[in-house]
Amino acid sequence: MAKTLQLNFNTASGKRVSLTVDEPRADLTPQSIEAAMQEIIAANVFEVNGAPLATVVSARVIERNVTELVNG
Repeated sequence: MAKTLQLNFNTASGKRVSLTVDEPRADLTPQSIEAAMQEIIAANVFEVNGAPLATVVSARVIERNVTELVNG
């Protein structure tokens, strides 16, 4: 089963942006994720069309099953 951590933010211009992390650690807590997201905003390293990340919207872990039928 493949897992992805999806971090959702709003930019200063109001646009929604998602960052994803493949295979996140299993011991993450909502508090540690929100703290990390606040650090990402404070670091000011991501911009979308010149607008920096401004607010935390949400975070979720997405799990999906992939069954390869043909792999050539």
